[in-house]
Amino acid sequence: MKLLKLLSICLIFFTCWNLSAQNDYYIYVSDAGGFNVDGPWQIIRYDLDGSNPLVLVDDTFFESENIGWPQDILFLEDQNVMLVSCLVGNRITKHNAQTGAYIEDFASVPGGPTRMKLGDDGFIYVVQWSNTDNKILRFQEDGTLEGAYTNIGVGTGIGIDWDSTGNLYITSYGGNAVKQFDDTGVSQGDFIDSNLNGPTNVHVEDNGNFLVLNWGGGDVVRFDSSGNFLEIFTNAVSQPEGIAPHPSGGYLIGNGGNASIDLFMEDGTFVDNVVESGSSGLVQPNAVVLRDATLGVGAVKKDKKIIVIPSVGTFFQLHTQHSLSIESLELFNLQGQKVASLPLEKNTWDASNLQEGVYFLKGTSSEDTYLQKIVVKK
Repeated sequence: MKLLKLLSICLIFFTCWNLSAQNDYYIYVSDAGGFNVDGPWQIIRYDLDGSNPLVLVDDTFFESENIGWPQDILFLEDQNVMLVSCLVGNRITKHNAQTGAYIEDFASVPGGPTRMKLGDDGFIYVVQWSNTDNKILRFQEDGTLEGAYTNIGVGTGIGIDWDSTGNLYITSYGGNAVKQFDDTGVSQGDFIDSNLNGPTNVHVEDNGNFLVLNWGGGDVVRFDSSGNFLEIFTNAVSQPEGIAPHPSGGYLIGNGGNASIDLFMEDGTFVDNVVESGSSGLVQPNAVVLRDATLGVGAVKKDKKIIVIPSVGTFFQLHTQHSLSIESLELFNLQGQKVASLPLEKNTWDASNLQEGVYFLKGTSSEDTYLQKIVVKK
């Protein structure tokens, strides 16, 4: 049965999408364990086709730390770190990105951390669930709290994304709305307040449209760039939570009612259960995160981070230290998705065609693999 499903997926992919990256990614899922007070909770990694599940953080860890109900997963690639936000216990924990081994606590979040996202400014933005402590917080990558970013809070906040102009969008599960903040964190009020029933994730598409997952309504709704209702993207889900663009097109969406991760084409057509129901004990998918598997090499040289100079701008030059040894140079966005493979012939690279923001360069030689964080600034 699994083979037949995989063949059907591949047939659709080859017909409609580019499959060049299909085997280069992992799917990471936080399992909320049916929202039971005592779990079970876990963080699971799958291959892109849903095979080879690996539990990176198991229920024993959550129980021993008196935390649980894991929400989001965020990778800090240059640190080889995976962050996990835990609603029970009000903590964000830090783990080895490859093994899941606990390193230390990243931060304590009084309002209960839900979603986390790296901003283009290099800060980590954290949404809080509480009806009292609920402003959007900003942290440095070492866990230092910068303070509240938004001027007001969002009760039962659970989704986060930005549009291309820097406006911030936060979903309120209990308020049945998507709130908008400008690029300084000042509230602009409700952006979407119709056709929502217990919204979880909000995702801004490349064309500026919005996808909002309705946990209570059992559907995913598409809105235009002004917040106007366009269509029901799909109602072939139950308790949807967690969304990630598939590298070959379409979206992976957590289907809580079926305990699966489902693949949909860009028009909402259901493809299949990529992660089958209950795979590796999955009960209630919460976060669904894609990460390029080649970033999980576990061999990053932390003393060799200067690959290009400068580190900020639009025109970069390969550092003379590496001009003869680098064999490949790849660029990744903050979501761990490969943006480009960069030419090495001229030892220079013009990044003016990219959106402003933070990226990671991965340089590979015959002996070393290492990362450098850069900022594209026009």
